[in-house]
Amino acid sequence: MMEPCPWPIEDLLPHRAPLLLLDRGVAFTPLRFIAEVTPGSAHPLAGEHGVPAHVGLELMAQTCGAHTGARAQATGEPVRMGVLLGTRRYQAFTDWFAFGQRLTITVQVALLEPPMGVYDCIIQQGDVTLAEASLSVYQPVSPETLLPTARTLLDV
Repeated sequence: MMEPCPWPIEDLLPHRAPLLLLDRGVAFTPLRFIAEVTPGSAHPLAGEHGVPAHVGLELMAQTCGAHTGARAQATGEPVRMGVLLGTRRYQAFTDWFAFGQRLTITVQVALLEPPMGVYDCIIQQGDVTLAEASLSVYQPVSPETLLPTARTLLDV
């Protein structure tokens, strides 16, 4: 059963404006999170026709992060930074998310073995699916471990 999300989105993510792209958390369970955003012309990634559909990846990633943040808040743990490792099968069924269009982003845990996770994600306007993907995410125990890990992965 989905519970209403009692925390402001700012309390679930380390992001701050203008890079905090979600408006609010709607509902959550230990395995699912729903967020909303209504892009406007002042959106930091806005184009002439709206927000490009590829930004949906970041909307999904931030919703995965908000889910992790909600799980942390619910258990009294600190909210920590995470990283999008990659995506599989990102499909956008539109070129743009129109200004004023309320988007609902739903993420569902497909696999969760901390510090790694895989989420099935969908962006909808009402009952219409605008984008979907599977995202792989990583949340280090401490942010200090992220840079050495990134250097190793990138072989810098």
